[in-house]
Amino acid sequence: IGLEIPNLGNEFFTQIMRGAASRLAGTGYQLMIAPGIGELSGTPVLENLADRQVDGLIAISPAVAPEWLEEFSSRTPLVLVGRHDQSNSHDTATNDDVVGTRLAIEHLTGLGHRRIAHLTLQMQSERPDSLLPHTVRRDTYEATLVGVGLTPHVVYCRDVDGAYDAARELLESDPAVTAIFAGNDTLAIDTLRAVADLGLDASHVSVVGYDDIDMSGHPLVSLTTVTQFGETMGRAAIDLLMERIQTGRTIARNYDLQPELRVRSST
Repeated sequence: IGLEIPNLGNEFFTQIMRGAASRLAGTGYQLMIAPGIGELSGTPVLENLADRQVDGLIAISPAVAPEWLEEFSSRTPLVLVGRHDQSNSHDTATNDDVVGTRLAIEHLTGLGHRRIAHLTLQMQSERPDSLLPHTVRRDTYEATLVGVGLTPHVVYCRDVDGAYDAARELLESDPAVTAIFAGNDTLAIDTLRAVADLGLDASHVSVVGYDDIDMSGHPLVSLTTVTQFGETMGRAAIDLLMERIQTGRTIARNYDLQPELRVRSST
């Protein structure tokens, strides 16, 4: 079973890998992990895995076009993780990003915050037929704030390495910001570092992440975050894939996980 991931730097992908590997234990199947590195990402990685005659594929591909995935999955069993695509030929395992984002924003407004910024990644391309998790979270953040009479403020960084600088610049340029909702936990942890380096803490700026990676629960981090149960998602992806392989199912299915808010001391 091939597992394509965009990069090795996101700990949430590690949770998905653990879940997938645990579900395959004792089945005779092996997990072949292929990370995207430089130009070898997305489409080339999936094609290379298929060339190695894998029985099926799990993909976490933010940059692959939906029409390409439709054609590819018509000949290779595929489960797409994370993206909210509507497909006729492959399955999806997703988290309800709308519910998760509302949980985060309602938590912050319930604490009295009125100037809440959103730090997220700048996606290379956004299409309505391939809604990426970060896109759904951003759009829901904006709609939720507008719905309660508040003004959204979205801050982009090109990659996770730029999160610290983006968060620090935001806090230095807009001292009215008292809360930051980050698009994932990696961005949120760098935001916490920027908060600390400016001599601030949760009493000045609350920070909420998304994913609930292992580091988030460390007592020295203690990040309030939305958990989307990565290991459960990985196991569900394997279940969907094995169903296709073993029963010949061709009708597309979606497994949608309901997230939960983990409140810790960063808010």
